[in-house]
Amino acid sequence: MESLKDTLEKVRKELHKFPEVSEEEYETKKRIEAFLEEHTSCEILSVAKTGLLAIFNGKKEGKTVMLRADIDALPIQEVNTFEHKSVNEGVSHKCGHDGHTTILLGVAKLLAEKPLSKGKVVLLFQPSEENGRGAQSVLEDTCFKQLNIDYVFALHNLPGFTKREIVVKEHEFTSNVKSVVITLKGKTAHAAEPEKGYNPANAIAEILHFVRQETKNIPEDSDFFLATPVHVTMGEKAYGISAGYGEVHLTLRSWSARLMKEKQNNLEQLLQKLEEKERLSINTSWFEEFYANKNNKEAVEYVKKAAEQLNLSINEINTPFKWGEDFGLFTQQYKGAMFGLGAGKNTPALHNPDYDFPDEITVTGAQLFYNILKEVQQ
Repeated sequence: MESLKDTLEKVRKELHKFPEVSEEEYETKKRIEAFLEEHTSCEILSVAKTGLLAIFNGKKEGKTVMLRADIDALPIQEVNTFEHKSVNEGVSHKCGHDGHTTILLGVAKLLAEKPLSKGKVVLLFQPSEENGRGAQSVLEDTCFKQLNIDYVFALHNLPGFTKREIVVKEHEFTSNVKSVVITLKGKTAHAAEPEKGYNPANAIAEILHFVRQETKNIPEDSDFFLATPVHVTMGEKAYGISAGYGEVHLTLRSWSARLMKEKQNNLEQLLQKLEEKERLSINTSWFEEFYANKNNKEAVEYVKKAAEQLNLSINEINTPFKWGEDFGLFTQQYKGAMFGLGAGKNTPALHNPDYDFPDEITVTGAQLFYNILKEVQQ
């Protein structure tokens, strides 16, 4: 009989081989559904177009607990050459969502083999985490709104931490993140007579100065704020022309939602002044907004107790992670926690083209989630 580890490794490598980006996870959804139908008798519901809910009901009433796995891949070309490498050009699982999905499938198998006596378990296979639209789509889905959820939990694999180490933190676990594209439209002119046009260069310089001035990249401080220029462009490579158009692309990060709003307002006030001063038309487009994961103290205790039962090392960190994770939208609305699962000290970093989720930690993740479910129902 095939072991749980072997079963999960097989499905994880299949998911890795056939990755799909946000909002296009149609085949991934079919693979998840096929596994659930083969290994469980749970209720399976579609959610947020390309997502799934797997629902397990205990015989007695109890709490409703949601576990979430993200299922989308990234638009990154894989450089690995192993047999299960991505067959989809320019798309690959470089954040470990194939592993997160497999862990939740492992939970489903454990629940089928050892059902909980009470309560309800909702396994959410969520699409579109990478573009920040998945959690919102699930929350707006009529099917999901009918669930009366008490607790929510999710994990993220963490390269740089010892394999199977459980990383926890109360309050903020990840950062608030927003991206913005600033377009500056002026008027081209001859490069010898720039005064006859409206060049965005000075405005772009002031925006970049603002970024440098406002940034406080000290994660240990509560007023941590990081503005990162990710793309800047202006004009054309035509040396007789004074530019009339430019763009600045930024990401903003903070622990505090209040500070994020304050900095956003400061930036928009600066742009209003520059519009008048430089005689430009300046527009902003805000997108890929991620809310901070706010970990509930009680939920974190459930994670720690479950980890102790499995004799897993627990690492209570002091500083949140600077990356965004759209599970934060769930922890803003429900009691819950996101925690980390160590993926290995020497595992390539997330979003790197040579990253591959380590199969050695999959069963650990599944067993830990299962124990969390048991703890909540006690």
